[in-house]
Amino acid sequence: MSKSTDPGPDRRSLLQAAVAVPAVGAAATVLGTGTAAAAPRLGAAAHGGFDTGSPRFALAVLPDTQYLFDADSSDPEPLRATFKYLVSERREANIAFMTHLGDITEHGTPDEIELAADTFRTIHGKVPYSVLAGNHDISGGTDDQRGDTAYLKAFGPRRFRTMPTFGGASPDGYNSYHLLRAAGREWLVLALDWRASDKGLAWAQGVLDAHPTLPAVLTTHDLAWADDDGEARLSDNGRRLWDRIIRGNDQIFLALGGHYWPPGRTVLTNDAGNDVHIHITNYQDRYYGGAGMIRLYAFDLARDTVDVQTFAPWFLARDPAKRTPLEEETIELTGPTDRFSLRIDFADRFKGFAPVVPPKPRPAHRVMPRGTVAYWRFDADGLAAGGRPGTAVPAGTVARDLTGNGNDLTVRLLHGSAAEVLTWSADHHTDQPAHASLRFDGGKQPDRGAVLTTSATAPLNSLKFRNGFTIETFVKLPDPYEGDHAWMGILSWEGRNGDAGKTTGWSKDEPTCSLNVTPERFLQFVLYPDVQDADPTSWSHALPVGRWTHIAVVNDGRRTVMYVDGSKIARNPSQPATGIETLGKPFVIGGTQFDEKFGQGFYGWIGDTRLVERALSPREFMLLDD
Repeated sequence: MSKSTDPGPDRRSLLQAAVAVPAVGAAATVLGTGTAAAAPRLGAAAHGGFDTGSPRFALAVLPDTQYLFDADSSDPEPLRATFKYLVSERREANIAFMTHLGDITEHGTPDEIELAADTFRTIHGKVPYSVLAGNHDISGGTDDQRGDTAYLKAFGPRRFRTMPTFGGASPDGYNSYHLLRAAGREWLVLALDWRASDKGLAWAQGVLDAHPTLPAVLTTHDLAWADDDGEARLSDNGRRLWDRIIRGNDQIFLALGGHYWPPGRTVLTNDAGNDVHIHITNYQDRYYGGAGMIRLYAFDLARDTVDVQTFAPWFLARDPAKRTPLEEETIELTGPTDRFSLRIDFADRFKGFAPVVPPKPRPAHRVMPRGTVAYWRFDADGLAAGGRPGTAVPAGTVARDLTGNGNDLTVRLLHGSAAEVLTWSADHHTDQPAHASLRFDGGKQPDRGAVLTTSATAPLNSLKFRNGFTIETFVKLPDPYEGDHAWMGILSWEGRNGDAGKTTGWSKDEPTCSLNVTPERFLQFVLYPDVQDADPTSWSHALPVGRWTHIAVVNDGRRTVMYVDGSKIARNPSQPATGIETLGKPFVIGGTQFDEKFGQGFYGWIGDTRLVERALSPREFMLLDD
C-alpha cells in the first residue's frame, strides 16, 4: 500500500543457468514448534530439475498479490500463470526457492484466503516457497502474538511440514525459516511477520544463532519505502528490524520487503562493516494489480554477481499478436530498480561468519605424475630462500627441481637490476600445490628483471618431447597493471630458431619455444616443432589483473592446445606439431630472449611450474579436482 509508478517496458531476456555437479544436501534444524525438514536429496531430477551444485541459481520473489484476491473481484489466473512458469522453468533457470512478501489478499477473509491457498497448490510440492503475513492478511494493528486467523490455518507451519526446505516456525506460527541447498552450500531464508513481536525477534535471533555459518536472506512485508528516485529508506518497522536483528547479524546480506511502492533499493553498512542490500519489491499499483509479477534474483557465484529481472509470466505466455498495449508495457520492467546487477564478492562478504577453508599445501610427490621431467615450487621445499613476504631473492639462489632429474634453476638478475626485482611471496593460486610464489618486478625503459635458468648441462635443455608434452604454470598480473610490459616472457628455451634451420617464423631470432604476454595481455605460446618446419602459435583471451591464472599447454605429439584455468581456449593452431626444437640451451622462467639477448623481465607473480613428457588431460592438471 502506497503510491506512484515507474515505467519500464522492454522484452524479456532471462539469464540461463548452467548445469554443474550436484552436491549433497543437509538436514534442517528445528526451532520452536516447526517440524524437521528432510535432508534434500541428490541430483537435479530429485529436485524437480533444480541442480544443487551449480554455481548459478535463482531466488524468485513474489510481492503483494492482494488485488488478485479481493472479494468478488478476485482473479487468481495471473498468479497461477506465475506458478506454472516457475515450475516449468525450474530446471532452465535453476530456481531454488520462491518467497512471498505478504499481502496475499486484500481483506484476509476466509474466502479470499481459501482461494489464495488453493492457487498456491499450483506450485506446492514442485518449487519450495515461503509465505508471510502482510497487514491485509491479518489485523494490521496486531503483531505475531495475535492468535488464530484464517491466514494461519491456511499458511501456517502445517502447510510447510512436508517441504524439504522447511526448518521450523516460531511458537505462534507466523514466522518461519527455510534452509536451501544451492551452489554447493546451504542458505537461510527468514520469513518474518508484518509486525514481529519481541518474542518473534528473539526467535529469529535463535534461528541465526543455531545456523551461524549460513548466509541469510531476510524477508518481511514492511521494511523500506522509496520516492520516485528509487532510493530506499527504512520505514519505522524496518528501522526496528535493522537495529534489532539485521545490523548485528553479519549473515544477513539481503533484506526484502513489499508493502510500499514504487520499488527501490539501497545499501546499508552493518556492524561488521559489510554491505546489506535493502530492496522494496511491489507492483500492485501496476496494470492488473501487478498481474502476479515475479522478480528473479539470479545468483552467479562464478561471476560474483546477482542479476535481477522483473517480469509478468501471465503476459509473457500470451500470443504477442493478441497482447493489448498495457499487457505489452507490463511484460517486463527495466528501470534501475527493476532490472539491475549486484556485484558481491561472496567469499569476501561471507568470510566473517563462514570463511573459506583454504586447501592445505600438497607435497611434491603427489603432483609429479608419470613422465614428469621437471617440477619447481617456491616454498621451503623448492627454494633455498624465503622468509617474510617481500624478502629479496638474491642472484645465485637455487630453485630445486623436485623430480631429482637435475633441472635445478638458478636466479640471475638482468641488466644490473637491484635485488628487489625478485622477491619471495606467500601469495598463491588457491588450487596451487605450494603456498608460495616469486614476485617479478621486470619492466622496460630501462630494461630490468630477473630470470631463473637451468645450468648449461641440464637434461631439460635438450629434451625433444616427440611423444608430446604438458607445460603448466601459475601466474598473476598486478592490479593496477602499470607500465609497458608488451611481449614479456613467462617461460622459454634460450636459442634462435634460425640456428635450427627453421624458416617459417616471424623472425629467425625468436627462441624455439616461449610463452609470452602481448600488449593486450593475451597469452602467446610460440612453438617451433622438432619435426616440422613450422611455428604453430596459440593465442588466449586477455588475462585478468589481480587474479591468479593457471596455464597449461598440452601437445599430444600431433598438435598443441592451450588451456586457461582448465578451459580450452579458442585460438589453438591446427598445424601439425611434433616435439620441441630444443638446442641444448637453458630453459628459463621469467623472461624470453630475442637474438639470444634478454630485454625486460616478467612483471607479476609466478608459482608452481611443471613439465611432463606426455599429454595430460585437464583432470590431471595441478588444479585441485572439485
